[in-house]
Amino acid sequence: MILDKVNSPDDLKKLTTQELKQLASELRDYIISVVEKTGGHLASSLGVVELTIALLKVFSPPKDEIVWDVGHQSYPYKILTDRKEKFKTLRQFGGISGFPSIKESPYDAFGTGHSSTSISAALGIKVGKRLKGEEGHVIAVIGDGALTAGEAYEGLNNAGQLKEDLIVILNDNEMSISKNIGAISNYLTKLTTGESLRRAKERLEEVTKKIFGDTFYKGLKRVEDLIVKGLFPPGMLFEELGFRYVGPIDGHDIETLVTTLRNVSKMRGPTLVHVLTKKGKGHKPAEERPDKFHGVSPKKLLSEPQPPTYTEVFSKTLVEMAEKDSSIVAITAAMPSGTGLDRFAARFPERYFDVGIAEQHAVTFAAGLAKKGLRPVVAIYSTFLQRAYDQIIHDVALQELPVTFAIDRAGLVGEDGATHHGAFDLSYLRVVPNLVVAAPKDEEELRHLLYTAVYSGRPFAVRYPRGRGYGVTLREPLKKIPIGSWEVLREGGDLLILATGWTVYQALEAARELSAEGIEATVVNARFIKPLDEKLLKELALKHSTVITVEENAVKGGFGSAVNEFLAPWYNGRVFNLGLPDKFIEHGSQALLRKLVKIDKDGIKESVREILGIIKK
Repeated sequence: MILDKVNSPDDLKKLTTQELKQLASELRDYIISVVEKTGGHLASSLGVVELTIALLKVFSPPKDEIVWDVGHQSYPYKILTDRKEKFKTLRQFGGISGFPSIKESPYDAFGTGHSSTSISAALGIKVGKRLKGEEGHVIAVIGDGALTAGEAYEGLNNAGQLKEDLIVILNDNEMSISKNIGAISNYLTKLTTGESLRRAKERLEEVTKKIFGDTFYKGLKRVEDLIVKGLFPPGMLFEELGFRYVGPIDGHDIETLVTTLRNVSKMRGPTLVHVLTKKGKGHKPAEERPDKFHGVSPKKLLSEPQPPTYTEVFSKTLVEMAEKDSSIVAITAAMPSGTGLDRFAARFPERYFDVGIAEQHAVTFAAGLAKKGLRPVVAIYSTFLQRAYDQIIHDVALQELPVTFAIDRAGLVGEDGATHHGAFDLSYLRVVPNLVVAAPKDEEELRHLLYTAVYSGRPFAVRYPRGRGYGVTLREPLKKIPIGSWEVLREGGDLLILATGWTVYQALEAARELSAEGIEATVVNARFIKPLDEKLLKELALKHSTVITVEENAVKGGFGSAVNEFLAPWYNGRVFNLGLPDKFIEHGSQALLRKLVKIDKDGIKESVREILGIIKK
């Protein structure tokens, strides 16, 4: 097998075109075989196999620095650099990340777990190389919808101004810009990037300016732009931003890719290469349903019915509400399936809005809808909502507009790791005035909190975890939960446990098992992080000398901090906060990570014993 012989980019450079094509086939088979076991982003990586091979054939990382955006396209790159054998540990605890990581390999130029950052980062790297006198190209590969976000255009604008020798490759897999391809297109691309033509144009520029001056040359250049670049409408935008536009070219034609990249590598100034690929290429199910094979879970045989996921419960509940209320609208930032809004979109297409990877716009757009009397629900993963923090504060909360934030993937999400853990939303949201923040203890309470949020008339955030619920009964009808109210689930005299979100049942079960050891705990479902149930908290705190808070959020600034702030002026007992430590947590299964940070049942029991000085021998 060709893949067996490739252990570094240097090995790949020795291969013939035919061998490179064989390598592409073997690489796809290897990726599919591993991802079937580990889970991961399959379709996106399958789509860039030939592009990755061509990049490594022409360029020489780490001297030449390649930034992948979005980073889940980097599987072929990881395999062909220095992680072929390690790839089998993809997204497993202690194994390699599903995204580029500068801590993992010198071949990874920049960490890209969130989208649309590559051009800005690559431009910074390129300027840094120039200022330090370092040689080497810098290439940003942006695709999978990442060009819909504002930061990408900010980077393009600045790169066009600075005129650095930056190469941007637009991986167009019909998730961003789409154009037809063909032999003529590929031929024209080879022609316009060829070295002889490039030198001729540079010589013509030099002579024309010398004889006729800059003004005449600019007019001549404009004619060239209108004739040549006008044939390819996508190029007009990039040319106006100061980029030389090349393409579109077939992203699965290795020979054309190699020729084009070699020619582009000799160009000066910012250049954008438009490459057309097919997401899921080489795996028919992924080609036909790239959305379903964007991220896949490991194959598992389920012997019995499983509870619904929180996402599924949110989705069904929102549709149920929208059936009765035409003012409810839903917004997502390029994640209809992940957030569960695909169901809403199918039922109410005129009230559903996918704004692309543009979280900032999504929030302000929702604010505008709310201003006109609609009831917008913005469904965004916790880690991605961070990107719209200013809009949450300035456009929603400050104006007290009734926008509901459905925050999926709150807490530890598992194998996607540090870039995707929803570790900070309680911390960054609870400091915002006018904003209500809540977390359901189970999937049934999620339904009622969503109903409460939509009809509260206030800015309202409901955060819930990734994965399946506890399997509780989903009761009807929907009801409003008094804002700021907690519920006592169990009473005991030794200590008070205040838990929120997913940790509530863990704390309750821990308390039941501790009871057998003679430790009696009061357990409270602190479903509102803001406002706190101050009346109940004061009443219960006065009855207990020890208070423990538990949350699936960073301890610093989170729910526990809110409790500490309230108790500090008058409480004489001891307060302990359990949650995520002050560090970025790596990838691994949700169950394992929750166990490691001690917020699951066993971890809570262990912490209680330590706190009470009853360490089990």
